Amino acid sequence: MANIPSTATQAQVSSEPIKVNYTPALISLAVLYFMMGFITCLNDTLVPFFKKGFNLNYSQSSLVQFYFFLTYGIMSIPAGKLVGRIGYKKGMVTGFGIAAIGAALFYPAAVVHQYYLFLAALFVLAIGIVLLQVAANPYITVLGPARTASSRLTLIQGIGSVGTTVAPIFGAYFILGQIQESASSDAVKSPYLGISLLLILIALAVLMLKLPVVSTSSDEQEKPADEPGSQQSALSFRNLRFGIAGIFFYVGAEVSIGTFLTNYIADLLKISEEAANAYVAFYWGGMIVGRFMGSLLLNYIKASKVLVFCALSAIAVIVLSLLTNGLVASWAMISVGLFNSIMFAVIFSLSVNGLGKHTTQASGLLSTAIAGGAVISYSQGLLIDHFSWKVAFALPIMCYLYIMFYGLSGYKIDK
Repeated sequence: MANIPSTATQAQVSSEPIKVNYTPALISLAVLYFMMGFITCLNDTLVPFFKKGFNLNYSQSSLVQFYFFLTYGIMSIPAGKLVGRIGYKKGMVTGFGIAAIGAALFYPAAVVHQYYLFLAALFVLAIGIVLLQVAANPYITVLGPARTASSRLTLIQGIGSVGTTVAPIFGAYFILGQIQESASSDAVKSPYLGISLLLILIALAVLMLKLPVVSTSSDEQEKPADEPGSQQSALSFRNLRFGIAGIFFYVGAEVSIGTFLTNYIADLLKISEEAANAYVAFYWGGMIVGRFMGSLLLNYIKASKVLVFCALSAIAVIVLSLLTNGLVASWAMISVGLFNSIMFAVIFSLSVNGLGKHTTQASGLLSTAIAGGAVISYSQGLLIDHFSWKVAFALPIMCYLYIMFYGLSGYKIDK
């Protein structure tokens, strides 16, 4: 899933001559990213689980993603302000605590077997995830030499991709594997209670770690008033305006395909949701492979050109899937994950290019655009309910067409 890149921060270097070993902290942050990726992609399992358990249509079941990703649109900017007030470490601990409460709320929701209670629990869980995303990245950048900060951030976010790959396998066995035995929602009790307890343990571990003090002061305070463009707002930059829409459509396409992939493959291959959900791991696993490949290609090829190639390739494999059947159609749709891998990072970096002191504000605006995961997935659910898979997958195709436009022209800075 998409991770919010870190904004500019400053480490306050201690005058103590003792060199601190931050390896335990880096390990804990790796666990943090694993859990964020795991929890977010476990939603792809909840969609078919609730669809069957509550006898929902596709748009109703997609409310799982709607309420989860809507939180980004509502909470990203307030979360940034909260972290700015209480600090990054307390922000992470608070995020874990709120996420733990949200996961624990799955238990009473399962006891009374009410869908709306699950949606409320997911909303609370997502608030915690947003806080974690806003607070965690700056810590990673200061836990070691500045020259290796990007490497650490890429590596630890890559571990988050491992979480997204493991989640569908876990969900297929522990959640969808139980759906045949009962129409109740009991299957989510133990997994989410376990997740809640694990989040609490991680929060306590982070609380006890000795981490560097990181300044949360805004870039605005550090730039001279007469800097070129100082009187402009972030939205006055063309590449940012188009980039916000780019993030919206990218996250929307990525999430909507992952959301309905289980049911799509189950229909194509005439297999159970449990068996089909295991294929979703390859969709998210493709992002791990793509990130490694992309990190190499981006050293030699212009980022905008790589973005256009990936968007065009995503469209091509979706069309191939819709024109074929069986395993060919299934693997074609799964392969979209490979081309998704670099899109978020490239769109984000092109969007903030040249913004200077407005970068922090732009980061908040781009983060709210992750709400595209809510709007696009719900809209695709409506299309499946009223039309067909072919019509419904025209929506992510249009999203990728916009991303192509951004890579061809939208990213260009006003002269």
